[in-house]
Amino acid sequence: MRLLLYNIRYAVGGGASMHMPLPGAGYVLGNQNVLPEITRFIRSVDPDIVGLIEVDTGSIRSRMVNQAESIAANLGMNTSYETKYGEKSINHMLPIVRKQGNAFMAAPRVHGEKFHYFDTGIKRLIIEFEMRDYSVFLVHLSLKYRHRHLQLRRLYDLIEATEKPVIVAGDFNTFWGENEIYLFMKAAGLKSANEQGLPTYPSRAPRKELDFILYQDGITVTDFQVPAVRHSDHLPLICDFTIKYPR
Repeated sequence: MRLLLYNIRYAVGGGASMHMPLPGAGYVLGNQNVLPEITRFIRSVDPDIVGLIEVDTGSIRSRMVNQAESIAANLGMNTSYETKYGEKSINHMLPIVRKQGNAFMAAPRVHGEKFHYFDTGIKRLIIEFEMRDYSVFLVHLSLKYRHRHLQLRRLYDLIEATEKPVIVAGDFNTFWGENEIYLFMKAAGLKSANEQGLPTYPSRAPRKELDFILYQDGITVTDFQVPAVRHSDHLPLICDFTIKYPR
């Protein structure tokens, strides 16, 4: 099985064009040339499962295009997506922001997603994708250190309640890399597929390990890559794995 994790930054690009004609203008104006490039890259990887962080589900920035549905349709995959804010968040009232979410994609035969929410932080969505022999959690943790650790506590409880081996993938916003989540990983029995601690952010000159694919016993990682692809400000992660004891 091949899992691709990618924070695509709402397909606005990762270079200087983001700040033209004004700093940060790309977040509002968008860049309609980037989504096809991301789609072509994902197709070239030929993944079985795709976890996308920072997806525009249909705002004026994307010209009302749901990026998750567009990519999935081009790849012949199913997709599950949701905005990343809690149900009572004021962000649901804000243009563009209310369409910002995360998404899973998988082969058409795969179903079984669940949506959970953290109790703290602005970005609260947890997508659980249940396969026959394992489960995958997709997360985008808070920028605030204290909120991140409260979110990790909630994530730990969800992992403990899961009877199958677990993969946790996402943008953890860990400015100190794996050191920041060391105790969480030990408590949950998780190991990082990125054994060398390769940085993933910023894509133009990576210095920080913000993005992770973590896995439990029962799953064997056979290959791991961080391609030098700069369609976003994050680099993508590719993880090949097998299940030790398939049902």
